[in-house]
Amino acid sequence: MAAWLFKTEPGEYSYADLVKDKRTVWSGVSNALALIHLRKAAKGDTVVVYHTGTEKRAVGLATVSRAPFADPELDDPKRVVVELKPQQALAKAVPLSVFKSDSVLRTTELVRISRLSIMPLTAAHLERLLALARS
Repeated sequence: MAAWLFKTEPGEYSYADLVKDKRTVWSGVSNALALIHLRKAAKGDTVVVYHTGTEKRAVGLATVSRAPFADPELDDPKRVVVELKPQQALAKAVPLSVFKSDSVLRTTELVRISRLSIMPLTAAHLERLLALARS
């Protein structure tokens, strides 16, 4: 299974909202590269939910519960969405400053292409992030 980092503005839709809703359709992605990544997501993949804005930190884990499909709100077959369900909140949020300073996490697209909203994580990225979230 693959792993992804999905960014969200917590004032619009937070990890707590996902937990409350028990499932959501992740929509609103319009960037071409982010859409390429989103189209590669598969049912069962792990998603790290990252709060943007003033928080700038990874806060929880989710699972892709439905593979990419055309956004039912739009008349554009290129715009896809996935369905997510919450898995668990991270015991300790991992801030952007740690991503930037950590030797493994600094190689993520979060650091390299900071405005990208959907990005892949390698197994090493996910393992390191989870280790930091436990410590």
